[in-house]
Amino acid sequence: MQKTTFAVQQMDCASEEQLVRLKLQEVSNISSLQFDLPNRKLDVFHTGDYQSIFDALNSLQLDTTLIESGTTDEFVPTGNANLERKLLWQVLSINFFFFALEILMGFISNSMGLVADSLDMLADSLVYGLALFAIGGTIAKKKNIAKASGYFQIILAIFGVTEVIRRFLGLGDVPTFQTMIVISTLALIGNATSLYLLQKSKNNEAHMQASMIFTSNDVIINIGVILAGILVFVTNSKIPDLVVGAIVFIIVARGAYRILQIAK
Repeated sequence: MQKTTFAVQQMDCASEEQLVRLKLQEVSNISSLQFDLPNRKLDVFHTGDYQSIFDALNSLQLDTTLIESGTTDEFVPTGNANLERKLLWQVLSINFFFFALEILMGFISNSMGLVADSLDMLADSLVYGLALFAIGGTIAKKKNIAKASGYFQIILAIFGVTEVIRRFLGLGDVPTFQTMIVISTLALIGNATSLYLLQKSKNNEAHMQASMIFTSNDVIINIGVILAGILVFVTNSKIPDLVVGAIVFIIVARGAYRILQIAK
């Protein structure tokens, strides 16, 4: 058995772990995967050469580099499909709930930051949904769903960027900063809860590594929207909200591109 360790610098949240899992399902010589999200590392237990694994990881554009590869006598862990399915349903439910809450309150409060963050939540929900389908599903069907999900996300991101530009040109009111701050804080708690559940499932410990929470892109986005809400209050301007909204829409588009890589 071979063990190859990769550094995956842009794999910092649970949805990106699922993207990697989905992509590597296509590689037939893999026996098991071990993820270390806080340190952005991936151990792959496999037979034969690691090049096909490296190529699959590189296609996701997560800044993957090889650390080491060699023969190992380590115990190769196997996953529990029922536990994995239950966990994915939990984090999918959390993400979809906050997608619905944020997009509703985003339009009510005229906040593009909240709308953009809701689409980021939706993007994570789509990834978890794909991962659920992949448990027992065929690769061909998985690729078709990934393709549809990716294009759907791109359409939403284009709509979002267009709306940001429209509002930059003078249309739209100043968003309600109180709603931005309260809803983003709730979403931050939701993301932290998802990370806690995923981390606990791996090491059976009832604590969460702070480094994992606060380096997660999802949490950084939540904090960005909260800060934008504070700046809206201080400046009485919609510009901070539009800036953070534009940034998040670009992140959503990048996530859509990665989902489309699964479909190839």
